[in-house]
Order: sequence, then C-alpha cells, then structure tokens
Amino acid sequence: MREIQAKLITGAVRQMCIDANTDIGDDILGAFDRAKSTEESPLALNIIGQIEENATIAARDKMPYCQDTGFSCFMVDIGQDVHVTGGGIEDAINEGVRQGYNDGYLRKSILNDPIERKNTGDNTPAHIHVDIVPGDRLHIKFSAKGGGSENMSQLAMLKPSDGLDGVKKFVVKVASEAGPNACPPIIVCVGIGGTFDGAALMAKRGVFREAGKPNPDPFYAKLEQELLARVNDLGFGPQGLGGRTSALAVHVEAAACHIASLPVAVNIQCHAHRHREVTL
Repeated sequence: MREIQAKLITGAVRQMCIDANTDIGDDILGAFDRAKSTEESPLALNIIGQIEENATIAARDKMPYCQDTGFSCFMVDIGQDVHVTGGGIEDAINEGVRQGYNDGYLRKSILNDPIERKNTGDNTPAHIHVDIVPGDRLHIKFSAKGGGSENMSQLAMLKPSDGLDGVKKFVVKVASEAGPNACPPIIVCVGIGGTFDGAALMAKRGVFREAGKPNPDPFYAKLEQELLARVNDLGFGPQGLGGRTSALAVHVEAAACHIASLPVAVNIQCHAHRHREVTL
C-alpha cells in the first residue's frame, strides 16, 4: 500500500488550475497551425492569428486565456494500492481548486444551486469522476470547461435502426446548431453507446484528450476524420465569421450498449481547450 498525502494532491491541483487557464497547451497550438495550412479565408486566417496572439499574451503575462475560466472538471484514476492520508481525495481536489482560482485571480463561475443561483465564491465544488484502477499511482486530469460550449452540448437516445448514418447526422446537427455560440473553432467530443449517463461521460472524456489525437481503434479514427470534414463543410468558421476551420478535431469514444439502445452524446468544446494532467 502506497500512501499519498492529501496536501500533495491539493498542491498539484492548484498548479494545474493556474497553468491550464493561462498557458494553453502545445496540442491546441499545433491544431491552430494545422488549421492555417488548410484555411482559405483571409478573415478566418486573421482570426486564428488573433487567437494565437491571445495565447502568447496570456502565457507571457500569466493572465487567463479566456474570461470564462470554466467549471473545474476532473477525471481521476486512483490505483487500488493507493491510500490517501491527511484527508479525503475530493476534499483535497476542491481545496486545490479553491487555492488555484484565488491565487491565479481566475473568475469564479460556480453556483451553489441551479435555482437559487448564489455564487460559491471559490469555483467549487468541482466536478470529479473517480475510477479505481490497478497499481499504486494517482493520475489526475483537469479541464477548465467553459459554459458557452457546454450549453451547446446534446444527448440523444437513437433507435438501433438509425445506425451509423443516424449517429453521423446527429453529431453534425449538434455542431451546426452550436455554430458561433460555442466560440469556434470547436472540438466535437462524441460518446456512442453505453447508457444514458455513460454516453455523456464518454463524450466528456473526449474533452480531456490531446487535441486531434486519434482514437486507437482504426474504425473510430476514420469516423473522427469523416465527421471533422463534415463539420468543417458547414462553413461557419472561426468565431462564426466563415471559413473552413469550424472545428479543430472530433474525438469519439464508444462502449458496449443494450440491444434496444443507441445512445449518442455530443459534448462541444470551445477553442479554449484548457487541460492538464499529473501523476502522483
């Protein structure tokens, strides 16, 4: 049994919150470069250039890349041979969020209740999903998920007879309806199969993936590229002002499902693809 102190988790989470919100990752910068190589619209190219300039300024001056510093979302893999000491893991993560959003001067966007709508003042509670895995390590993934793109996400319980064509139509429909409202160029994260809640969780997992990293299954990797082409054919472009670059990537996850079901969830991610991960 390996012990990990809760304060170590808190410190790691604090730093991830600050770093992700101020210094956009190399994966998204690479995606911008790839987009420029295929973009034909002068206006779209100019907008991508402005986005890159914003990223440079944010990293240099340690300022938020986007004013919406997001819902703090975590995917945690905890080894079955890990024992967290000095506090609970969720409390440790929330304390890290509290410190990071305070020390980093990041906007606090979380409400205590969806109806009462009083701001908690420290961006907690975080959304935390924990999986128990083999081993004695703790792997924490963080995403600062913006509200605008989250609002454009949808889930459908398709009929099995809708098949692959139905899945494709639904994904493109969601991207089309999101249009300029999700701060494009977007990343389209798709969960296929599982259950009602499982499909949504798979789609959310796509938000933590390196931008444009293909699914290891060749079938789904090919589907990602086809969907990316179809979304870009919509032509709403960067910031909704036209161009080839409506989306930077499509991330598809799939899982077993019931014979009577075909759940499909689409979690839209904006171009502020802010994520970090750490292994303790």
